[in-house]
Amino acid sequence: MLEKNQLHDVEITAITSEGSGVCRVDNMAIFVPETAVGDIVRIKIVKVLKSYAFGIVSEILTPSADREERPCTAYHKCGGCVFRHLSYRAECNAKNTMIKDAFSRIGGLDPEYDDFIAAENSDRYRNKAQYPLAYIDGKAVCGFYAPRSHRVIPLTDCPLQPQIFGRILEFVLAYINEKKLSVYDEKSNTGILRHIYIRQGAYSNEIMLCIVARKNISRQLNSLCSKVVEKFPDIRSIILNINRNKTNVILGEQCITLWGSDIISDTMCGNKIEISPLSFYQINTRQAEKLYSKALEYASPAPSDVITDLYCGAGTIGLSMAHKVNKLIGIEIIPSAIENAEKNAVNNHIGNADFYCGDAGKIFAELYIQGLKPNIIIVDPPRKGCSENTLTAILNASPSKIIMISCNPSTAARDAKFLSQHGYSVNKVCGADLFPGTRHVECVVLMSRKE
Repeated sequence: MLEKNQLHDVEITAITSEGSGVCRVDNMAIFVPETAVGDIVRIKIVKVLKSYAFGIVSEILTPSADREERPCTAYHKCGGCVFRHLSYRAECNAKNTMIKDAFSRIGGLDPEYDDFIAAENSDRYRNKAQYPLAYIDGKAVCGFYAPRSHRVIPLTDCPLQPQIFGRILEFVLAYINEKKLSVYDEKSNTGILRHIYIRQGAYSNEIMLCIVARKNISRQLNSLCSKVVEKFPDIRSIILNINRNKTNVILGEQCITLWGSDIISDTMCGNKIEISPLSFYQINTRQAEKLYSKALEYASPAPSDVITDLYCGAGTIGLSMAHKVNKLIGIEIIPSAIENAEKNAVNNHIGNADFYCGDAGKIFAELYIQGLKPNIIIVDPPRKGCSENTLTAILNASPSKIIMISCNPSTAARDAKFLSQHGYSVNKVCGADLFPGTRHVECVVLMSRKE
């Protein structure tokens, strides 16, 4: 019987979807973070449950050939990355295996797998970052949460973010401390400043600085605006977002423009894209372009085709295909994202696209009754996957092809299994790494209607 605090010498034989290594003692699975397949390690048991246990590395006896430390001062403390102890090649192999395992184990499916799309840059790739604020030793700091907690690990220069983000953070923190602005305390639900949120166009370099607070403190931030834009001329927009709720949701619904524009612009798949504080936009622009290119390859639309883009966000996926089809219909529940999508269509002289705001499944079902008959449906759901009414609406429309883009292989496999049980073949799957260092991975799935 395994017991807490026991030491065992083991070999790591697999990696979980959470990024932990897997070994076995007395035929019980033990999950060990920060290990690599092939590691021989001495582990300490820290928790024992009925059918599995958790351990931590006490000593690396024989390191795996997959080990390659990628420097970060906060690794081992921050909960953002789980793979910075692996070579990037090994990380991609692990993520590709996760996708295949999900479709085999959860979906019971055996599609053809295209070559995994690795990132050109495994660092400095993010175009967005959200930093929680906290008081530590009497000073306002920001950083990222420790694993499975809301304890802030102070960090301004994360290797995944552009270096300019760190310089802006340090400038804003200095202002907060100089002016003695209060910082939000989650436990007591007191204080004002909650998060610092930064976005940057990968091609345009335009920056949006967003301060998230519990109430309108525009006056206290006026002098910050003039100083920060003088120091960082790429800043085009400074936004105050109001979130009064006691919640772990970062952004509230109210945005106040303190300086500059309400939006920033960037380019995606050759289209000019407007980005608001609340709109969804893939955080790794260049990798997203590769992902969307694969989706276009799978869709292979004809000029007469009608495409419906469900969970369309700011319209980036559908608009990348609009020039190849007769009609594009996008549906998204976030009003500001739909506003962005409509402006993006106008700005790119795309006249064959219409966008609707509301629940994807509900609005699509209504449009289908009114006569919408898409040949191809693109679906890019949140991590929880497609809702039941969305899947039902898709089946009722009976398109010839369904292209699913997903940030969660498990829910993608679940939804693909459902569709495969109701008249569709799951033909191809391709993984893409948009989030190097982290446990997250994207995949695109081609499904076709069975004749």
